[in-house]
Amino acid sequence: MREYLLTLCITAAVTYLLTGPVRKFAIVAGAMPEIRARDVHREPTPRLGGIAMFFGLCAGLLVADHLTNLDQVFDSSNEPRALLSGAALIWLIGVLDDKFEIDALIKLGGQMIAAGVMVMQGLTILWLPVPGVGTVSLTQWQGTLLTVALVVITINAVNFVDGLDGLASGMVCIAAAAFFLYAYRIWYGYGIEAAAPATLFAAILMGMCLGFLPHNMHPARIFMGDSGSMLIGLVLAAGAISMTGQIDPDALRLNLGGSTRDTTHAMLPVFIPLVMPLTVIAIPFADLVLAIVRRTWNGQSPFAADRGHLHHRLLEIGHSHSRAVLIMYFWSALIAFGTVAYSVHSASGMWVMLTIVALSFVGLVLLLLPRFTPRAPLWAQHLVPPRYRRRPPQPDAQDAAPDAPTTPEPEPTPVPAGVNGATAIGGRSRFMDRRKAESSR
Repeated sequence: MREYLLTLCITAAVTYLLTGPVRKFAIVAGAMPEIRARDVHREPTPRLGGIAMFFGLCAGLLVADHLTNLDQVFDSSNEPRALLSGAALIWLIGVLDDKFEIDALIKLGGQMIAAGVMVMQGLTILWLPVPGVGTVSLTQWQGTLLTVALVVITINAVNFVDGLDGLASGMVCIAAAAFFLYAYRIWYGYGIEAAAPATLFAAILMGMCLGFLPHNMHPARIFMGDSGSMLIGLVLAAGAISMTGQIDPDALRLNLGGSTRDTTHAMLPVFIPLVMPLTVIAIPFADLVLAIVRRTWNGQSPFAADRGHLHHRLLEIGHSHSRAVLIMYFWSALIAFGTVAYSVHSASGMWVMLTIVALSFVGLVLLLLPRFTPRAPLWAQHLVPPRYRRRPPQPDAQDAAPDAPTTPEPEPTPVPAGVNGATAIGGRSRFMDRRKAESSR
């Protein structure tokens, strides 16, 4: 566990420290697109945050290769090299898209090529567990198609949910944390060394997201762009493929006999890697279906951009930007950790389901209280952001001394984006006027 935590911390530190210089580079390079009519930010914000995340990935893999208990992952498996190859390709495509806005079909082709590169180096699904049947071996073409499909779907799901400051990186971090707990349990609890690469990928993914989040929380100083969203989507898919397609279900000592219900419960830990990426896809997929129905009902093209997504709706009903992100964090954590809890305690699944229902009720209550702002207790004032601290009472104007001279406060002068705040700490200018521009996306 210490080696994984060290790898996570090194990845997070490298990503955090590099994001400031990358922000300056993005401003100089002109990777600051105009604000579109459907955007929620109010001033041009640089992209290319994926550059820092990619170097954080490289640093995490490099450190893990020199640790005593993790270097065996690189000696006995080619999966880390396959991940690095595919990540480098998808990252390069994302950087070009953040700067030059390449065509969507070209990006789709690049995603498929990146998945194919990982397949060629051994990171592929070899067999698939089927309830009531057992382990079904896949042919080379079947495994390749299934692997490419899973990679492409996960990448685009993460890219689709990247609509608010800190939303995509936070949701992926939550899913990676749940996946890490499951993969570590398989590796340490069952003693299966084949689960070590997936555990390493999850730890590195958590570090990438945690290192980037301080810069990306509202108000964001930099966006990850496609270079970051596609990268973390590929890493998440790689962990799921490594866990599902490389570990023999028979090694888990599962009891496949009995009824179909017993077989399903017995095979549930094997299916978790396939289900875990759905914790990220679930909310974007629901948003996608609702968008298609809404646009078709209004006589528009299903691909027409609008402001009717879930995060837009949360803002419209009165939730603040940060509160909307926290609500979506809550639902992602409920799905991810609820799935892992059900896999661990499948025998007492009824209690797990009742807990999930109770927490869902709490989430629905939070949705109905858009203007309720929680306040931290006095002992935790210095641990929370200023917006959640208790403000001292302000004296009324009538209580003020009548002879005291009143001097009007000068209006703050807006500072252009990019002058201050190369890191996640410091002041940031805010413009009240939104520049609207037509978008072809």
